[in-house]
Amino acid sequence: MALSIRLSRGGSKKRPYYRIVVADARSPRDGRFIEKIGNYNPLLAKDDEKRIVLDAERAKHWLSNGAQPTDRVARFLDLAGVRERAARSNPKKAEPGEKAKERAEERAEKLKAEQEAAAEAANTGSGETEAAEASAE
Repeated sequence: MALSIRLSRGGSKKRPYYRIVVADARSPRDGRFIEKIGNYNPLLAKDDEKRIVLDAERAKHWLSNGAQPTDRVARFLDLAGVRERAARSNPKKAEPGEKAKERAEERAEKLKAEQEAAAEAANTGSGETEAAEASAE
């Protein structure tokens, strides 16, 4: 049986409250669990000691039995000093996607063409442009 240490959501609408539970990986998020080892209240201030309550001894026990923590629970375990969590790095996270790059290139080409047209109009002489503007009206 694959075990996971994960969050189980409780609380009312717009007021989340989570239990940190050990559960079978195949069971639903808020479904049956094996043991509750803590809780997490995201509505409390980050420096509040009651924001994350975790039974470190039970967490160590379940980790030694092969339970895999989720990313969020791994952060909690790292803060509690139970298990080291390797820092993740995703340098491409802020990079725009392919379509966004294409749109940016199209906008740059369009802006460059407009600037060239404006420069060309300024080079031909302001008298001709004034005459063209007057005939357009």
